[in-house]
Amino acid sequence: MADRYGSDILSTDWRAPKNGRAVEAPATLGDVVESVSPEWVGEIVAVDRDLGTVTLEDRRNKRRSFPLGPGFLYDGRPVILVAPPRSSAAVATGPKRTASGSLAVEGAQARVARASRVFVEGRHDAELVEKVWGDDLRIEGVVVEYLGGVDDLADHLKDFRPGPQRRVGVLVDHLVAGSKESRIADAIRRSPVGKDVLILGHPFIDVWAAIKPDRVGLQAWPTIPRSIEWKKGICQHLGWPHRDQADIARAWQHLLSKVKSYDDLDPALLGRVEELIDFVTAESGVS
Repeated sequence: MADRYGSDILSTDWRAPKNGRAVEAPATLGDVVESVSPEWVGEIVAVDRDLGTVTLEDRRNKRRSFPLGPGFLYDGRPVILVAPPRSSAAVATGPKRTASGSLAVEGAQARVARASRVFVEGRHDAELVEKVWGDDLRIEGVVVEYLGGVDDLADHLKDFRPGPQRRVGVLVDHLVAGSKESRIADAIRRSPVGKDVLILGHPFIDVWAAIKPDRVGLQAWPTIPRSIEWKKGICQHLGWPHRDQADIARAWQHLLSKVKSYDDLDPALLGRVEELIDFVTAESGVS
């Protein structure tokens, strides 16, 4: 006789989710997963073991980082993302990326240098640009030149002789309206070479602050009194030696070591550097 009520529901795991229970899965570069809350679908492009995060890039090339762990779907099934084993070949699967987030070109040789250049004010600024964008710049054939200060810019440009095939992008410290530096930049923009020179200032009092503060255990960069040199004030706040320039140099190298990719930087700096690279590599700037 047929059972009109069907099988006993209590004889099965009636509490199990309809898509199955979450199981651990390695966060493998190149896999496409979905974050449940907030909703976000994207390719895994970075895994940070130290911070315990995974970065997803959606189809519009926008990126977002999430904590490793539960809350993801892979092929429609719930998973608990974990960092893949260091020795696992799965870590190297999927498209490789440069530190700036661009697709890495396997076996690519550095391009012969373009006539166009990028000038970067400040030694630490130049080192940070090199660390994050160095691979991209070499493939594009763009040389970065250190600029001691905006006061020297006019002389540099006079020697360089910018033109349609010799564009110059300039990254300087934040340009305060009405300051001497901003007046120099405005004069260059109005000059005959102005159309072939793009000058952008980043919004940070010092490029150190372009690095996300949580990389050194801070929720935010502290406000330093104007009577104290900013870098020394930061070192003092963090309990780092800051007596002389050698101490400051060591502090910077420690801070720079925390930068592994674009994800460690404030988006405000990313946008300005990318704009400068686009400017000097545009068709009219190709040598």
